[in-house]
Amino acid sequence: MSGRLLEGKVLVADEADGSRLYNRGYFGNPLPGGGVELDLVEAAYLSEAGKLDVTRAGRKLGIKNLFRQGNAVLPNFEIRYLVYRDLRQRGYVVKAGVPPLDFRVFPRGSGPDKAPTRYWVLALSERSLFDLGELEAHLGRVARVRKELVVAVVDEESDITYYRVSNASPRGRMQDDLSGIEAEALFMNDRSLVTDAASARGLYERGFYGKMLGERLQLSLLETLYLAQRGALVVRRAQTGRKVGLATLLREAIRIQPDFQLRLRVYEDLKERGILVKTGFKYGAHFRGYEGDPDSTHAKYLIHALPEGFTGTWPEVSRAVRLAHGVRKEILLGRTGEEVAYLRLQRMRP
Repeated sequence: MSGRLLEGKVLVADEADGSRLYNRGYFGNPLPGGGVELDLVEAAYLSEAGKLDVTRAGRKLGIKNLFRQGNAVLPNFEIRYLVYRDLRQRGYVVKAGVPPLDFRVFPRGSGPDKAPTRYWVLALSERSLFDLGELEAHLGRVARVRKELVVAVVDEESDITYYRVSNASPRGRMQDDLSGIEAEALFMNDRSLVTDAASARGLYERGFYGKMLGERLQLSLLETLYLAQRGALVVRRAQTGRKVGLATLLREAIRIQPDFQLRLRVYEDLKERGILVKTGFKYGAHFRGYEGDPDSTHAKYLIHALPEGFTGTWPEVSRAVRLAHGVRKEILLGRTGEEVAYLRLQRMRP
């Protein structure tokens, strides 16, 4: 088949050729009177497959010149092309998306006249900025039309990793009852210790706080402040025995851990949701979260607390998602703001 390059589009004017392209693969957009109009990504794919010759001003354009034209017209043309090509070869019908999203993908075996769109896809290079606010904005657009958001990240060897992005609302069954508990703890720089055996056992049994060391209970900074705020713990300096007030304790915690308030905000929100929260350090995350008793269930979530407006890199995200997948947990990004909102990222194979 032949097509003409006109103003960033490729026109297949022959009515029979246009019908074959659209009816057999939903390529292009049908034109009144016959024929189809292809975008440059579609045209490059068909040209590479040997199904389309593209001309301009009567001269045939090879694939090299077609790619040059695509890069001149479309930002990140090569990234879009690689994702489009991969999805097409997986058997999907792929159409141009609604900017700023790149593609609409239909269920395998279906097309625009058979089924609604399944995925809206954002195509990115691994060197692209991971912008949490931008990702949330994309997710909002997709959620309003009840579709799934997929981010396709192309690495430097042109391999593609797909991530399904969704909102999450973690819920658990762990509701603390701290009534009647008045424990004391010794503050020792970056943690505290409850030395009274009965108080230690009470705190641990009521909410699995801390870690039992014999008959003593060691609490993290977050647990220490959280329990002190709720009146279940009096904190004293280990050196002097003098009481440490909440303001002083918070100030000391921030000095030791500058992002302490960020973590505390997410920790408190998870506790309100009935999630049992423990450190996620060994998994490279801020927290691991249990829906129930940690003695009988595994942690379901790895949670990372992020500030509003956070930016990072996709390799960082890739490591976090890969690790969570490897230990059979979900990775949640807890974004702080007026409220704490959670995004779930999952690797997927389309």
